[in-house]
Amino acid sequence: MSRTKARQLLMQMVFQMEAQKDTSRETMQKLTVDKKLSEKDSAYIDDVFASITEHLAEIDREIDRCSNRWKVQRLPKTDLAILRTACGEILYSADVPTSVAINEAVNLAKAFGGDDSPAFINGVLGRIADAH
Repeated sequence: MSRTKARQLLMQMVFQMEAQKDTSRETMQKLTVDKKLSEKDSAYIDDVFASITEHLAEIDREIDRCSNRWKVQRLPKTDLAILRTACGEILYSADVPTSVAINEAVNLAKAFGGDDSPAFINGVLGRIADAH
């Protein structure tokens, strides 16, 4: 599995976490059961998911601060999952360059978000990256 596919799976897990209001590892494991994950991909997903769940309040504050009048509660859930995933990488993953995290988030927004999602996500993540 490529890192891009692993990131897509991670974003889906973060979406599911929000939809079910469940941050447990059991939920994550259910979503990865049928996937053929390498040890490296599994470690990446585990690390970033753990960072997101551990720092969710901080991540949401950063998104609120940088999203120009759009609060986390009002964001489309797909956009929120993409932003949280990218923030987990930007803020807490030393092995993912910020530019890669932003580019991959924009690509996820093109694939899964609305028409305005890629530009919105790029802007928010750019402001978060500039602040850190």
